[in-house]
Amino acid sequence: MNERIIELTEINPGEFFGAQNSTIEQLKRYFPKIKIVARGSKMKIFGESDLLDEFEIRIERLIKYYNRYNKLDENSIERILTSSGNDEKNAASKKAKDVLVHGVSGRLIKPQTENQRKMVTLMDKNDMLFAVGPAGTGKTYTAVALAVKALKEKEVRRIILTRPAVESGENLGFLPGDLKEKLDPYMQPLYDALRDMIPHERLESHLEKGVIQIAPLAFMRGRTLDNAFVILDEAQNTTHNQMKMFLTRMGKSAKFIITGDPGQIDLPRKQVSGLKESLLALKDIDGIAQVYLDDKDVVRHKLVRKIISAYKSIETE
Repeated sequence: MNERIIELTEINPGEFFGAQNSTIEQLKRYFPKIKIVARGSKMKIFGESDLLDEFEIRIERLIKYYNRYNKLDENSIERILTSSGNDEKNAASKKAKDVLVHGVSGRLIKPQTENQRKMVTLMDKNDMLFAVGPAGTGKTYTAVALAVKALKEKEVRRIILTRPAVESGENLGFLPGDLKEKLDPYMQPLYDALRDMIPHERLESHLEKGVIQIAPLAFMRGRTLDNAFVILDEAQNTTHNQMKMFLTRMGKSAKFIITGDPGQIDLPRKQVSGLKESLLALKDIDGIAQVYLDDKDVVRHKLVRKIISAYKSIETE
């Protein structure tokens, strides 16, 4: 009798095996001639070689399904165990439509507005995208969803999220803790988006292994960012030198999204925003696209759209 070990990595074994090992029980019914022993994150399987080969193929499909949809139920398991690989692919493509990511607890992450959908379309056709618009228009959230999608589909090996550490009326130096503790609250919107899209254990593992990196813009200096999906958030607060430095970090097989709101610049007076400069300088370069979101794209509370409109009226007077 042959023995093999299958180890689940970056997956919560309790969720994958199910309550009272319900997934294992289904597998045993489908593979009655294989002995299955599950302990922790490992499965030991015993049986004839050809049956073990088939078992590993089915387990791999179950793992892919779980990684994509962040859940595994009895009906899904039954369908995966009894269908061919092509059947499963066709079912997934029909279900996908415009969904970017299947988030935590089955949440469907998809573009909500015309300009968010434009972001998705433009990112498919270009390697660099500038997404510009006021707060609440979903530009950062959509960018993070595109990055997570690219990572899940193995189009890139890592995600890098960065922001210029410009203080909006506050002084980071007076906050308690080391540099990471000072900056983590500033990076919170990026963490929040990721937590919607990637289960906790997998996210922690990705952060620990450097598959996902969140760092201030200054930490990008001197790096070449290959095989990465890179997002520069709050780009309106970059200087000329910072923006030039960041854009020239782009390596092979990389995707860049730059998001910002020119109406919320926290730079010192007379300091030109690197975002405004780059939008003008790069607008005619093939492979670089720009999308402008507005108050019609606001997906927060209905009052946010009215607030943006009210401030727009006084700022143009």
